[in-house]
Amino acid sequence: MYQLINKFIESAKEIEGDVFPFLANKKSFNPETDSVYYSGPYWDDEEISEMIHSIFKGKWLSSGEKVSKFERQFSKKFGFDHSVMVNSGSSANLVMIAALKKYFEWEDGDEIIVCACGFATTVAPIVQNGLTPVFVDIDWQDLNWNLNEVEAKISDRTVAVISSPVLGNPYDMDTLVNICKNNEIKLIADNCDSLGSKWDGKYLTDVAVAASCSFYPAHHLCTVEGGMVSSNIKEIVDLARSFAWWGRDCYCVGQQNLLSCGTCGKRFDKWLDGYDGIVDHKYVFSQMGYNLKPLDMLGGIGSVQLAKFEEIHKIRRSNKEKIGEIVSSIPGVRVVGENKRSETSWFGVPIICDSKELKESLVFFLEKNKIQTRNYFAGNILLHPGYKHLDDAEKYPNANQVLSKVFFLGCSPTINNNMIDYIAATVERFKND
Repeated sequence: MYQLINKFIESAKEIEGDVFPFLANKKSFNPETDSVYYSGPYWDDEEISEMIHSIFKGKWLSSGEKVSKFERQFSKKFGFDHSVMVNSGSSANLVMIAALKKYFEWEDGDEIIVCACGFATTVAPIVQNGLTPVFVDIDWQDLNWNLNEVEAKISDRTVAVISSPVLGNPYDMDTLVNICKNNEIKLIADNCDSLGSKWDGKYLTDVAVAASCSFYPAHHLCTVEGGMVSSNIKEIVDLARSFAWWGRDCYCVGQQNLLSCGTCGKRFDKWLDGYDGIVDHKYVFSQMGYNLKPLDMLGGIGSVQLAKFEEIHKIRRSNKEKIGEIVSSIPGVRVVGENKRSETSWFGVPIICDSKELKESLVFFLEKNKIQTRNYFAGNILLHPGYKHLDDAEKYPNANQVLSKVFFLGCSPTINNNMIDYIAATVERFKND
């Protein structure tokens, strides 16, 4: 079937030319007509072929065998015992926090420490699960949270911290691990921007009780949309799966769903207290959950992408160094580097400007010349309407400078050498303007 699909793809190209315009990694680049996107799917025909195969020949449309296979491959690659795929990285954070709260028996109002800067759905799941986010300011040197302030914010209600390094760039992980151990609190990893990043040769998630990941097109692996929750504690992943699968008690996946007796061997049994009758385990609900399952074809695409991860990691690191060197030649601009003990799988090139005026003029010039830029996400999340009730933004002066002075460029493998040469030429024109 794959051979037939590949012939179809080649025939379509001969007739239509660029039949997949959403692919950002074009081999050619024309600065007169093309944009330098900050990221995009690093795909070729293999992902397209897998997508079509999943629809034509897959046994499930929704989460099934291909998703289950990808979960196992992902766990093996990144050193986890267990993983469950969901429909986005934001959903991964939501069910991960729900699972951790249930497993560790955290109470409503217990506190989780989080950085004031970052992405909205690192913070939202804390509140959505009845817990309290406690914010810390950032360190202006690397834009990550201030570790001294992390320790200072620990109270008798603190149960965990959420680590989410800026654009994948690790801070001193040893210090954070010691803080967590000394205060008997959990370390959770929002690893959506940091997949593949290492500290002293080990993945950042090796020291976390659970980790989330995103497969949105801007991220290291792209499955169209998608996310993952991983842990070495099986019960946490089982709970996350339950929350993502309507809250049901049943844990059968893929082919197991076709077994009349189920994986447990007693699918039809007396499952409900207070009801003296036989119930199908697939319709027993142990949590108040959601429907956050991924499509099965996303798992198939994930397996294809996973085989390319080392290539993606290598190009991201190379592109970051090349683009960072170009941009740092601008007077008044600093590009954040990595710690000597880190191996960062860069999500982007973090750029700090000396002034608001410089940042705005540089961003405007790059965008005018079709080079995409991005804010450092929300900046101080407490400045935003949906979050300002959680704390006083003025308490975090460094975070309040982010929107004025910080932005990032992409370093995705979709950015080729011709594009980097164009960025260099554009920067030179800005300097001479």
